[in-house]
Amino acid sequence: MNQAVDLDEMQLFRDMARRAFEKEISPHYEQWEEDHIVPRSLWNTLGSAGLLCPDVAEEYGGAGTSPHVTLAMIEELSYMGFGGFASGYGIHSNIIAPYLSRHGSPEQKAHWLPKMVTGECVGALAMTEPGAGSDVQGIRTNAVRDGDEWVLNGSKIFITNGIHADLVIVAAITDPGKGAKGTSLFLVDAHLPGFEKSKKIEKIGQHTSDTALLFFTDVRLPASALLGEENKGFAILMDELPRERLGIAAQAVAASEGALDITVEYVKEREAFGQKVGSFQNTRFKLADVKTDIAINRAFYEKCAQQYANDELSSEEAAMLKLASCEMQCRVADQCLQCFGGYGYTTEYPISRFYVDARIQPIYGGTSEIMRELVARSILGR
Repeated sequence: MNQAVDLDEMQLFRDMARRAFEKEISPHYEQWEEDHIVPRSLWNTLGSAGLLCPDVAEEYGGAGTSPHVTLAMIEELSYMGFGGFASGYGIHSNIIAPYLSRHGSPEQKAHWLPKMVTGECVGALAMTEPGAGSDVQGIRTNAVRDGDEWVLNGSKIFITNGIHADLVIVAAITDPGKGAKGTSLFLVDAHLPGFEKSKKIEKIGQHTSDTALLFFTDVRLPASALLGEENKGFAILMDELPRERLGIAAQAVAASEGALDITVEYVKEREAFGQKVGSFQNTRFKLADVKTDIAINRAFYEKCAQQYANDELSSEEAAMLKLASCEMQCRVADQCLQCFGGYGYTTEYPISRFYVDARIQPIYGGTSEIMRELVARSILGR
């Protein structure tokens, strides 16, 4: 990979994104929050604007940028307070597209990637199961070979983009006697017979993220649906987790910056006891701590983003980044909401959305507890 950041290219995409998000998302987001889902047409709109999967190769319809540009799109959405959609965007552009780009066959890439770039196809990743959360080695969904086809059975839970998904990468056991080493990945067309989506799972935050239960009942897949090699799915998952965690960190850092900025505006205007809230030492010190916390995590995030672009980001550093940035995001959201007083606890002020949207961050993509264990293993071994 080894891609340096083109600053002019980056600024071009950021400017495009801000204009598009202000026009296509900002006026409607409150309603979508009430609806608990974004319209399917939003994906097509962003695809038409060239804002989906920018680092997909040009031969498949993308812009062929560095991964930094995709991360920048996630940052812009998160900074503007669109945390729910930022998660869905990240799954589509920062996870599914790279899985295909890095591990797909030429035929698979030619079939799916152009549709993902235009928004005709929305992508989702199905790993988590009711009995296996952060432990991806505990999955029970299985695929059995039947001639030239695979027969898929099982279920997945908490699947982001699950309602709108057209393509779902599903982790399934293909050799029951080998545990994680018997796991394979499949490109599953969500419109196939036997594929069922539950109604949307309701959450305390990230309401616009369409999270669903998925069920597979004798779903017949062609042999060409296998992503990578048979029984090599777990290795692919492990290979791609650093980028997934990098994207989550992009959300954490940028959302924290957005929360801080609206808090600064508020405390400059709000008065209590005859003076601006921002003039109290407690407020000033609190915001100084928040600013410092964000700056430290921003520096680590940017270092890791460049390491990823250079194929140098280790799973341990990605785990440290996710742990640090997501825990920081929750601290920042809490402290910023406190500065709003009672108004911060109302849905009238966007800081409340920053607060509830932040809480999932230390959970999905591997919990903070799992991240600590991974970092500890890198220090002490098993």
